[in-house]
Formats: sequence, C-alpha cells, structure tokens
Amino acid sequence: MNRGKECVVVGLLGCGTIGSGVYHLLMKNHEIISKKAGREIFLKRILVKDIDEPRPFKVDASLMTTKPKEVIDDPEIDVFIELIGGLKPARSFALSILSKGKHLVTANKELLAHHGGELVSVADKNASHLMFEASVGGGIPLIRPIEGSLGGDRILRIMGIVNGTTNYILTKMSEERCTFKEALLEAKNLGYAEANPRNDLEGHDAASKLAILSSISFRAGVTSSQIYREGIDRIRPEDIDNARELGYVVKLLAIASLNDGEICARVHPTMIPLEHPLASILGNFNAIFVVGESAGELMFYGQGAGSLPTSVAIIGDLINVVKNIDRLPDSRSYWSNEAKMGSFDEVITRFYMVLRVVDRPGVLAKIADVFGRNKVSLESVVQKGEGREAQIVLITHEVKERNFQEARRGLEGLDVILDIPSVIRVESA
Repeated sequence: MNRGKECVVVGLLGCGTIGSGVYHLLMKNHEIISKKAGREIFLKRILVKDIDEPRPFKVDASLMTTKPKEVIDDPEIDVFIELIGGLKPARSFALSILSKGKHLVTANKELLAHHGGELVSVADKNASHLMFEASVGGGIPLIRPIEGSLGGDRILRIMGIVNGTTNYILTKMSEERCTFKEALLEAKNLGYAEANPRNDLEGHDAASKLAILSSISFRAGVTSSQIYREGIDRIRPEDIDNARELGYVVKLLAIASLNDGEICARVHPTMIPLEHPLASILGNFNAIFVVGESAGELMFYGQGAGSLPTSVAIIGDLINVVKNIDRLPDSRSYWSNEAKMGSFDEVITRFYMVLRVVDRPGVLAKIADVFGRNKVSLESVVQKGEGREAQIVLITHEVKERNFQEARRGLEGLDVILDIPSVIRVESA
C-alpha cells in the first residue's frame, strides 16, 4: 500500500492468532475496508515478540519489529491496534498512545476490566478515540449497540454466556456424559482451551467481560474485582443428569443488574430451564441477553471467539475511528464514576443442592429444621439411593444468598450429613 494524502497510518501491537487474522483481512479486503472508512488505510509497522513465530496467517516479515519504540514512538502512526493482551506491557503502551492524542483500538478485556476508567480519562483529555468492540463477545456486535442503539434506554439487566471454552465443556458433558477432565482435554485438543485454561475455568475471563458490559450499560466504572466469581471445575456429570431430570441445563452465566441505583454483578454456574433461549446455546458460541426498561429483552448471539470473527470486530472499530478521525470522540467520562455495588449477600435466587446423608429415620426432619430456621423453603426434594447412605437432591424457592449460606453452614454441622458435593444457583429468567 502506498501512502497518500487521504491516508491513515496504522500500527499493530501483537500478531498472534488474532493479530495475524487482522493483518489477513486488512490485506485481503484492503480496498473494501478503505472505501468504507473513507480513506486509505496503510499498515506501517507490527510489534511482535518473535518474528519467526508460526502464525495462522502469513504475515509480511518486513513489517515486523521486536522493538516497541519503533512502533509506539513512530510519529506517522495515527491509529494503534493493541492485541498483546494482559496488563503488562499493554497498559503502559495504551497510556502512552492515548496521552499523545493518538487513537487506540483494543480487544484487551483484562486491561479494560482493571483500568477502563484510567484509559477513558486519558482518552477524553487528549481527544483520542478509544474503541473496544472485540473485548466482549468476539465478533458479536455488543458495545456499539448498547452505547448507541440503546443509548436512549435504561439498561436493567444483562445475562449471558460470554466464555466459549466453558460453554463447550458444559455442552460436551451434557451431550456425552463425560467428566469435566475429559471435556477439558477435548477442548484443548480442538484449540478451544489454552494450555493453562485457569482464566476461563475459574470465571476470570467472564468476569472481565461482565465488568466492561456493566460499565457501559449502567454508566459507572465496574472492575472485575467487584464481581462475585465462581468457576465450573466442580460441576459433575451427576449434576448435569440431575438438571436434565428436573428440566434444566447447566451454563456458566455472567449476570448483572441495576436495582435502586446499585449494581450487582456475578459469574457462576447456573441452572436455567430447558426452554430458556440460552439453554440452546451450544459449543463455543456466546449469547447475551440485554433487558432495557423500554426496549425489553434483546439477545445477541454468535461466535464469541476465534481469529477471523474477532478480527472482523477489530476492523469494524478501525473503520469507525478512521471515519471519525477529524471529529471529537464521544466522552465516556461516566467510567470514572465509582460504581455503587450492591451486596452479594442480598441477591435473591434459587438453589440446587445435593446432600450425601446417612440413610436413617429423622434425617429429613433435621434438614428441614435447619432450612426452616434460616427462612429457606424447598420447591422439590428427591431422595436417591438405598443402604447406609443416600443422596438428597433439592431445589429451593427464591431466597437471599445470605440465608441460604447460613443454612448451608448449619447443614455442614449436622452429624447426618456426610458431604455436600454440589450447590448450583438456579435462574428462572
């Protein structure tokens, strides 16, 4: 590409799975992308760790450098695309770029979930465009619809599947009745799970994405550390089977709501009814429900990850920046406002619980007494097994988190309770 008068110069930070996909689309669709942007887009430099690293798409090695200053400090570069991931050195790079009045497109969910307010403040101060559509939901349009199309509405609730790895594992466990470890191994073999999948399995990834969605939906800065988080590593095939028998499916859900000015945000395994639209989201797909006060329920569905779907969202942001490069960006000053977070103890939901108990007369009465003293009522109770021990599978009516956890502690102190292998929250809608 030859730089001309009406040209915008781009620097790419990171060129792994996603970065090489961005490069591929920029080269393949250069004419279409430039036409949509209204100016020619010229990719000048690419920062990498290793020039010789294998990549999903072939990249021109002459554009690559391992020296950050050759890209970050290049005065000709107008727009930077940050795909390094993590907090270091991404945060220092991003702040340096924005402080110079340059523009930034990023897919870095962790960076935004921890330092979104800081980045927005520097971007506003220097009239820099900051775009991050690909940080949540891969190729699914989410950020712009919430900020733009739903800008005139009041968002009340977000609920969705925002991590493809965990959704694939739970789908595999459900369809093939395999163990968690077996499903994880298959996810790794297919490239859906990282070599170290801790961030996905423990809910860190989903919490980062929910922090971003909560911040833009409720117009206050929410960080991932403010979100209750629970992973899927304790989900058993028996829980999947019990859920199906009871008319539910298990998903890792990200849920946030605004009630009386307070935000409550949580990530945890959840049972949802088989007829719920999210129950049919299988494999590594994502889906997010957004509930507006006036718009009602909206659902966004699609590939939540992957090189090319994510690259499409990144290039969409790039086009948006280039089209508006001579205009002042919209301010997100609200992100600097400290979010008023509600107490997780006050969350009201239902619970599925499995109790392994001594099989003798009076056991149910002792269990009922503990629940009654803590104001927990039961919707259904099923006893399984015979002999010296049995399993009791139960679902509660709606109850405050605090009351249920107090009851759980009370149950753990009973001599008739051998173990509590499973507790999963249950959502009706």
